[in-house]
Amino acid sequence: MAVEPVPGEAAAVADLPDGRALVLADFHAGLEAALRYEGVELRSQAPERREKVRELLDRTDADRLVVLGDLCHAIGGPSGTEREEIETLLDGLDLPVTVVKGNHDGDIEDLLDEREHVTLTPGHGVRLGEVGFVHGHTWPAPDVLAADVVCTGHEHPMVRLEDEVGGARAERAWLRGRLDPDPFEDFHGTDLDVDGELVVFPAFNDLTGGTWVNVAGQEFLAPFLPDGLEGGEAYLLDGTRLGDYRRV
Repeated sequence: MAVEPVPGEAAAVADLPDGRALVLADFHAGLEAALRYEGVELRSQAPERREKVRELLDRTDADRLVVLGDLCHAIGGPSGTEREEIETLLDGLDLPVTVVKGNHDGDIEDLLDEREHVTLTPGHGVRLGEVGFVHGHTWPAPDVLAADVVCTGHEHPMVRLEDEVGGARAERAWLRGRLDPDPFEDFHGTDLDVDGELVVFPAFNDLTGGTWVNVAGQEFLAPFLPDGLEGGEAYLLDGTRLGDYRRV
């Protein structure tokens, strides 16, 4: 397949015309600083996030990094420890970086404009070969939807798992299924060339929380979910196939 998760990680590799890309979603740099304002004291995990990205780039022999939005956490322009984390991350990369602008990325242009190896795309996404990339807070562009595989973030999908004695835990998960053209055609007001697969990425930052997709009453964040995902199945980060996410 053109997009395959990295076993055990909230990241995937994608085969593109100019090589292999490491793809991740929802980095949320500086999240710990924001949590402190809410009374949650956590030490910064920026070094671990940065090292994990470098490790995955080496492990996958990637030629490019693609971030599916929300590289930042603060909705306004990045500053302070958040800006420092992003600058340090990008300064340490010597390969092309594509950032799809997310709803948390605010005035990120100020941070990225002078970096020749970084390309910022609109929130409605970009298509590179037969793979489309979108953040997910807004509707994908028609060209993105025409790709064989469309990758999206924003949702932070999680599943709630229960054991035989009533214990429960929540784990990050992947969602994969066919793109249903109907909601996208309704939004764009025209027939579209939609016949591919939709892959909903777990959040790379494991502190973000997310949508518990198998719990009644939970609402999806993306405007095209769940209607745009036909036959969606959930997978744990270790590759365990859980089947229809609604029946997990």
